[in-house]
Amino acid sequence: MAGKFFDEWQVGDRISHEIRRTVTETDNLLFSTMTHNPQPLHIDAEAAKASEFGQILVNGTFTFALMVGLSVGDTTLGTLVANLGYDKLAMPSPVFIGDTMRATSEVTDLRESKSRPDAGIVTFKHELINQREEVVCRCLRTALLKKRQ
Repeated sequence: MAGKFFDEWQVGDRISHEIRRTVTETDNLLFSTMTHNPQPLHIDAEAAKASEFGQILVNGTFTFALMVGLSVGDTTLGTLVANLGYDKLAMPSPVFIGDTMRATSEVTDLRESKSRPDAGIVTFKHELINQREEVVCRCLRTALLKKRQ
């Protein structure tokens, strides 16, 4: 099991996740169509060329999901009870097909669960960074994690 239990975390713990991922045209097209998002900037090359970006813009919800997915193995894999919420989601830079992404995570808050003595609440600040070292997505994720016991 790669994830950590609640009582193994400390505020300020920081992880640079090793898994990286290059975004493909197929990723973007499948995600956009699976989620019924017909935005021409995501699926119409000609419309995207005419935009200020000049090329296909990767679906932002895919970008967000990729960021969280890249973090799971080192943070909550096997120890998660439930994700409780995502806050302060921001996408300060665009993502394009062919961009290679990596993620970082930092623990910003820890608290005992009031209703579950066998679990605690961890808040992670996740960031997704492209090959140009630009932050393309960030958020706070609040997760209910098991305690080691």
